[in-house]
Amino acid sequence: MTSRSPGSSGRAGGPGSPEPGSLRPGGRTARVRAAVLQAAGDALAEGGLAGLDLADVARRAEVGRTTVYRRWGTPAHLVADLLADMAEQSLPRTETGTLLGDLRANARLVQRTLADARQGALFKAVIAAATCDEEAAAALRRFYDTRVTEWEPCVRQAVERGELPAGTDTREVVRAVSAPLYYRLLTTGEPLDEAAAERAAVAAAAAAQAGAFAGTATS
Repeated sequence: MTSRSPGSSGRAGGPGSPEPGSLRPGGRTARVRAAVLQAAGDALAEGGLAGLDLADVARRAEVGRTTVYRRWGTPAHLVADLLADMAEQSLPRTETGTLLGDLRANARLVQRTLADARQGALFKAVIAAATCDEEAAAALRRFYDTRVTEWEPCVRQAVERGELPAGTDTREVVRAVSAPLYYRLLTTGEPLDEAAAERAAVAAAAAAQAGAFAGTATS
């Protein structure tokens, strides 16, 4: 889930406008979007959704207020575009040839992201926003769906190799890896270290191999 850099662009406006993140302009438009999304992420990490002010984002990004208001319109639209960009820019899956190796790579990627001071605070803010704003919630669901879809083939390949029972819910296995890491981030305050990532990967792999996710597939 680690983001490399802001990427494609979108515009949220009136009826008929494309959803945030659905357009991919280049040149100055892409540079403006990258600067605005970077500034929005900084603001979210510092003050949460309540502290996300479009005028402040424009100031941080050193772009005109009119540009920000015209293209994104509301803080919720800006959060949605930020999440779309984060999903697009996240690092690709690692394929090691074994189920545990692949899940371990996924767990360490999630752990490094959430343990990062800025990224961890940003995810906390976005998740909090999703609890009270439906647009932010929908954007968060799309983000996780994109990331699960990216890693799901690793589990599917494990089924094909015979490492896992037929009928295993491959997407649920991926979710099981990151769930305890997000739990630590949001509730316990315990260290998000490599040991936590290792336990999450080993537990998910063991449960999957024992058939805990077999016969539960919904898609």
